[in-house]
Amino acid sequence: MVDRTLGYVFDHEDYKTLGGSRTDAMVSADHFVLELFLNTPITHEEKFLELFNLNLPSDIRALAIEETDGEFNIIQSPKAKTYLYLFAFGEKAHPFSAPFITTINDSLDIELMKEGANCFEGTHEYRAYCKKPSEKTTTQRTIDLCEIVPNTFYTASFFPNPSYALRISGKGFMRNQIRIMMGQLFRLGQGEINIEALKSSLLPDFTEHLSFIAPASGLILHQVRFD
Repeated sequence: MVDRTLGYVFDHEDYKTLGGSRTDAMVSADHFVLELFLNTPITHEEKFLELFNLNLPSDIRALAIEETDGEFNIIQSPKAKTYLYLFAFGEKAHPFSAPFITTINDSLDIELMKEGANCFEGTHEYRAYCKKPSEKTTTQRTIDLCEIVPNTFYTASFFPNPSYALRISGKGFMRNQIRIMMGQLFRLGQGEINIEALKSSLLPDFTEHLSFIAPASGLILHQVRFD
């Protein structure tokens, strides 16, 4: 839809876009970046943004535009991504909250899950946390921040109260990685695994396949930050 809108605004097809990140279907994005290649620079940025937003679908809004040089590459440039995973537990939530928050009907040990989330910080082997990694996939990843906090990021009258957020930041994540991590934390909170089992899943010699992938609807790409 973005490319189609750009074609309408420019009234030509002489442009190219390159997205800075991708997410699974049903994952929300509060902050997304893309690189726009043009042969002719945009001279009136504010006017362009106004016209661009006027024609974008109602669920997409452009926030800013910034000129770069020929050396910039949105894929290769160092950046950090912060994701949130919103969840609640104990009772079935209002259906209106379903696209944004995952509800676990069983009780969860939040304090134990907080301890488990901290175990993901640092550099670890995440092969078990990637769906079908290829031989070329770099499965050792570094996570700068991983914590469970009260959800004060997104609220609505129909959200369950209380609700929580897994906040996680790093340079990059593999396919389904965060959702599998959240799945392990749910298992931890339900007493299906313990902290030692969680830590062992991050070791190079761990061979088990982690099949529990948390629902996509709770995951939000919260922020993309360039160094």
